[in-house]
Amino acid sequence: MGSVKYLIPLWVGIVVYTLFSVVRGPVGVSAYQQLRREHDKLAENMESLRRINKELEITKDALMYDKETIEIYARDLGYSNGNERFIRIVGLEGMRKPLIEPGQLLTAAEPQAISDTTIKIVAFALGAGIFLCMGIPDFLEDRQTRRRSRKTGRTYHDWPSERNAEAEGPHPENDF
Repeated sequence: MGSVKYLIPLWVGIVVYTLFSVVRGPVGVSAYQQLRREHDKLAENMESLRRINKELEITKDALMYDKETIEIYARDLGYSNGNERFIRIVGLEGMRKPLIEPGQLLTAAEPQAISDTTIKIVAFALGAGIFLCMGIPDFLEDRQTRRRSRKTGRTYHDWPSERNAEAEGPHPENDF
């Protein structure tokens, strides 16, 4: 399993990157759900604007072709026929409500997602951390073996690993 175990951090990095990208990435499931909610809000607003537009069309047609409708709107604006009288109350002009609400301006919000660069950094850092955790024991064992070879004069490759040394038994040349 010598060099194969060093591929594990690579695969972990790839898996982490893929999962984060699919779930929380800029084009992931979370961003898609947020965009779907924004789409639904905008669709509702469009339907509301269509209703308002239809009401305004009806009002426009009535003002163009119906004399009584013109008189009603004129009275609301403060105009009268020659034989009518009005009592004006000062201070109530601002309380008059608009005839039709103009609608609501909505803008789509940007979906909140983790940037692709951040996902790459996290995946790389996790893979590097696992690589270091897996490589440190091998590095320490290699370092200890080199230190022994300097003390005894035997070459580095002549030393059996710690695991194999116990299985092989004691070496007579090591007994001083």
